[in-house]
Amino acid sequence: MPLNQQILLDSRPTGEAVVSNFKQVSSETPALQDGQVLVRHHFLSLDPYMRGRMNDAKSYAAPQPLGQVMLGGTAGEVVESRSPKFQPGDKVVGMGGWQQYSVVDAEQPGALRKVDTTHVPLSHYLGAVGMPGVTAWYGLVKIIEPKAGQTVVVSAATGAVGSAFAALAKARGCRAVGIAGGPEKCRYAVEELGFDACIDYKLHQDAASLSNALKGVCPDGIDGYFENVGGMVLDAVLPRMNAFGRIALCGMIAGYDGQPMPLTHPALILTNRLKVQGFIVSEHMEVWPEALKELGTLVATDKLRPRESVAQGIEAAPEAFLGLLKGKNFGKQLVKLI
Repeated sequence: MPLNQQILLDSRPTGEAVVSNFKQVSSETPALQDGQVLVRHHFLSLDPYMRGRMNDAKSYAAPQPLGQVMLGGTAGEVVESRSPKFQPGDKVVGMGGWQQYSVVDAEQPGALRKVDTTHVPLSHYLGAVGMPGVTAWYGLVKIIEPKAGQTVVVSAATGAVGSAFAALAKARGCRAVGIAGGPEKCRYAVEELGFDACIDYKLHQDAASLSNALKGVCPDGIDGYFENVGGMVLDAVLPRMNAFGRIALCGMIAGYDGQPMPLTHPALILTNRLKVQGFIVSEHMEVWPEALKELGTLVATDKLRPRESVAQGIEAAPEAFLGLLKGKNFGKQLVKLI
């Protein structure tokens, strides 16, 4: 069995996460038991939710245990199988974590899923045609419930979730507006992702300025908002929301370092009778087949052109992850292992 390089969570962050919170080790891969498969990972998924799991605090997911492999999505290939469900050469996605290989119990429901790479590249099953894409789909379709002609807005517009949001919104006849950081990201949002407009939040020092910019590109107000950031961005959006608007609350990356995020005008939720709903996409597995079918078709027909930031080698994972939390990635952040 192969030697396995792994990244462990070595210590919990105090405030901002740092490289020294992680530790790289080598370990022997255990021999397969009946019903197990050995997967060689081609790609690791890096996602903002991982930052919250590094804390030993109450959250929607259990804390990442210290001294164990960092949890996370993986895409790879079966190299050995003692299960009739999988053959060597099968391309699969799972939750193998930050390591080169994983031993997976193939009998465990949802532990490993075969994917077809004929028209959709393997890496996209960790992004647009994976958990982030389904996240965008659920928030838009099930919470925002848009109607043709309505205006919908998403923060972190060029990230893995935001990228899928634009294509899904346009397919439903909506006006789609993004909020992203930097002119290059905003150009990509409009020219390649299909947003009708994109605002560069880095040009605005406060919520009032950002809110005024939103007013300019959303003259009819905002009917639905998909929140990935929180903080100043949420404060800027709330005054622009229409009566009976819907907010799908998916991420609050502005608060991942433990800083409080007070809401400046919470009364607007009442004034405009807003629906604000937080959600975790793994709690809604029943929608995944429908969502993945639409997302896969959008990618295969070139209506969704997701961009990827790819770090090379397992040792690059911690730095790439910390960069993701600071918005240094462009599109889906991956680590390529082979």
